[in-house]
Amino acid sequence: MSKPLNPLAIAKLLGPSNPKLDHLVRFLNTVRGTDKVLMFIQYWSKILIWLLNKKAGGLAAKRIQNFAGPVSDFRILLRYYGLLPMVQYMNYLEYNKPASKLSLAIERVQNLSMIIYYPLEHVYWLSAHDVLPISEKKTNSIGIWSCRFWAAWVVIEYGRLAEQYRLLKKRETGLLKRIKGGDIETNEDPEAEMASIKAERSSILINTLINSGYLPLTVHWSLEKGLISDVLVGVFGGFTSILQVYAAWCATA
Repeated sequence: MSKPLNPLAIAKLLGPSNPKLDHLVRFLNTVRGTDKVLMFIQYWSKILIWLLNKKAGGLAAKRIQNFAGPVSDFRILLRYYGLLPMVQYMNYLEYNKPASKLSLAIERVQNLSMIIYYPLEHVYWLSAHDVLPISEKKTNSIGIWSCRFWAAWVVIEYGRLAEQYRLLKKRETGLLKRIKGGDIETNEDPEAEMASIKAERSSILINTLINSGYLPLTVHWSLEKGLISDVLVGVFGGFTSILQVYAAWCATA
């Protein structure tokens, strides 16, 4: 008598262990991972909608818009706890100060901008959904001001990245001099240190590109009449989302 067919037996094709699947599950189990996937959908939808409208695909474009709208809305809701990590990092920063006074000053100002940004965004979202009795005009003004503080963070981030790169170059130069002069301590691993410097340099590059993607978006949302078209929002946001997914993926490796 033949054994009954098990429709789940196809899972055996994955093997007893599948590192890529494990990595994907870890990635999607994080708020950051889920948010970046949704970000990818949100912004690339704008480009797809633009292309469909160009080809008279109005119905398909509308359906995609009906999906992209709640995705964008959910991403804002997903940031409901955003203020808490800022408070946590403020506390950490005061007890674990960066390598330079400039880095400390920059990060303090950035944290302050986020401390203001998050409550404004929360109030905007609650008002936009008629949870708070605030007029549409004031709601829009709150949304614009929240984005202005986000834009301030983005602009200041260039200074933080530049200072981080300066300190990294100083560290690299010092290591190379010690290697050349044979002045390496017994507990030092110059190869591991150089690999760490290379990884940090790569991180600085990725973060600079991400920041450059956010800059036109935050400026656009900070202006009452905007700055760029909706499809360009999709282009800049889509570019940034790819880098954000990559960074989040690497962080969960």
